[in-house]
Amino acid sequence: MALRHAVLAALLDGEYSGYQLAKAFDIGVANFWHALPQQLYAELTRLEKDGLVAGRQVVQESRPNKRLFRVTEAGRAELERFAAAASKPSFIRDDLLVKVQAADRVGTAPVIEQLQERAVAADAKIELLGALLRQLRGDMDEEEFLLRGERIGPYLTCLRGLAFEREHRDWCLRIAAVLRERRRAPHGER
Repeated sequence: MALRHAVLAALLDGEYSGYQLAKAFDIGVANFWHALPQQLYAELTRLEKDGLVAGRQVVQESRPNKRLFRVTEAGRAELERFAAAASKPSFIRDDLLVKVQAADRVGTAPVIEQLQERAVAADAKIELLGALLRQLRGDMDEEEFLLRGERIGPYLTCLRGLAFEREHRDWCLRIAAVLRERRRAPHGER
């Protein structure tokens, strides 16, 4: 997947400025695609040049003018082509896993600390995603929303992000406990 497809998908709900798009990415899209604000602005420029989004200038009296972007028909067609194409399997690339791989040879104390930090960060993300899910479904319970909700895609990706963060937190806590226990056991880390 290219950043362009993530941007097009984020713009399906309406017009966004680059700033609003960055906020949308930070809250809802970041659980499956990370992008820095400057990457988003550059991608919006490319998408507009390619005719996949249209931008318009909004004059503001008390603030600087801003540009709002929306998906064009060509952009929707591009998303349809993308959605129809076979997806590549995902993979994990995480420097913390390299550290865990080497932990029994290089020392566990810093790795345990980083595992605990990741667990805390995952907890914060779990809270954020839970709040976003509640906001998306409004007064509906989850089962009703899944059957009748107006825009289900963002909800489903948030569910995936929530499951990932919970599993990641649980794994970090378990591995930190294993490494701590090994330090206390005979023949553990010195």
